[in-house]
Amino acid sequence: MPLHQFHLTASISSSSSPFLAPPSAFNSFSSRHKNFSLPPRDLGICRCVATPQEAKTPTAYKTNVSRNANMGKLQAGYLFPEVARRRNAHKEKYPDAQVISLGIGDTTEPIPDVITSSMSKKCQALSTLEGYSGYGAEQGEKSLRAAIRSTFYADLGINDDDIFVSDGAKCDISRLQVVFGSNVTMAVQDPSYPAYVDSSVIMGQTGQFQTDVEKYANIEYMNCTPENGFFPDLSKSPRTDIIFFCSPNNPTGAAATREQLTRLVQFAKDNGSIIVYDSAYALYMSDDNPRSIFEIPGAREVAIETSSFSKYAGFTGVRLGWTVVPKELLFSDGFPVARDFNRVVCTCFNGASTVAQAGGLACLSPEGLKAMHEVIGFYKGNTEIIMDTFNSLGFKVYGGRNAPYVWVHFPGRSSWDVFAEILEKTHVVTTPGSGFGPGGEGFVRVSAFGHRGNVLEACKRFRQLYK
Repeated sequence: MPLHQFHLTASISSSSSPFLAPPSAFNSFSSRHKNFSLPPRDLGICRCVATPQEAKTPTAYKTNVSRNANMGKLQAGYLFPEVARRRNAHKEKYPDAQVISLGIGDTTEPIPDVITSSMSKKCQALSTLEGYSGYGAEQGEKSLRAAIRSTFYADLGINDDDIFVSDGAKCDISRLQVVFGSNVTMAVQDPSYPAYVDSSVIMGQTGQFQTDVEKYANIEYMNCTPENGFFPDLSKSPRTDIIFFCSPNNPTGAAATREQLTRLVQFAKDNGSIIVYDSAYALYMSDDNPRSIFEIPGAREVAIETSSFSKYAGFTGVRLGWTVVPKELLFSDGFPVARDFNRVVCTCFNGASTVAQAGGLACLSPEGLKAMHEVIGFYKGNTEIIMDTFNSLGFKVYGGRNAPYVWVHFPGRSSWDVFAEILEKTHVVTTPGSGFGPGGEGFVRVSAFGHRGNVLEACKRFRQLYK
């Protein structure tokens, strides 16, 4: 019964008025007063008003299902939504300000027409009997897998069926975590992309968050600093089952050399570990460094590589990436890792959008590759502007040359305080370094993803603030 009806019924039933009494009351009244009559009168309109009831706070219904305890370990929100939340709050506070976002690494420039035209044709074909297709292979279309291999892994011993096309590297990181399970140990660069750590926490691979050191228990944080060239001292790193490694690195922008990656592969072999190598920014490489872990001899026995079209072609919203799991990579019992990954993919994923895959195939055509490199070149131009600005102001600046991120040092200061200062005084959004791990404290990451005019304006404001 609706609440208003309940209140009305309750108040009517409890009324002492004969007019509102139940029929039985009228029968009793008439039997005792047979000769009683009332003079006729116009009663007008009778309104029944519900008696106000004291408001009660409803008790929320609770199921008997326990919350995943690992979710309770997570600290606050995921980094980038938190940055976005603070940006939106700032916009509400200053509705007339021109807020410029150089924080979250989201692309801003249009996808080249050679790519979108192929996607459009695929969309139109879906409206015809001849061109319609439903579910595709969970691992991706054969033509796209072949194009990825020939473009990025030619002569590296990778086969087409080692490649799994997906909706992005971030999604594949979580799928890989499902493959590894909760009973593994893991290591990350510190600082590093937060999805590695957060997905490990959710899977139950970690202990509780230790506030005194700003780290989760049971994770090996491999310290990457300017002093060690942002490459960890492997001689001081204990063995772990899984090693997450990103090069060029997000957030520092540092790219590992061939000699460094050779040491990393040997370290994994010596310890029987698996490297999850994130190469999402490989095409931003300017130096003569490896763009794939599989350029290193022996890597196919110890490494997985995940990558994406997001930052190459502006596919952050389109969603398309891939992961390479070589057949040579085996678990301790000799079972191929690729077979388990394939099982997880087939269980949790129906395959990347056929429209997105058409776009990916166009990206890897000669015209598409040329267009992608032009877009990458544009962002690298932004990077140079940002680096020149902070260098001219006397800051220690890292990254930039091989990645779309500039890593600026503010020694002795809290990253979130610097983030807040820049946002409040310049209306520019950056990303606090501590959001990438304790090793990022005292740094902020400035993204090169932005329109040229916005980047120039932001740098003008940086100069006014820190001159």
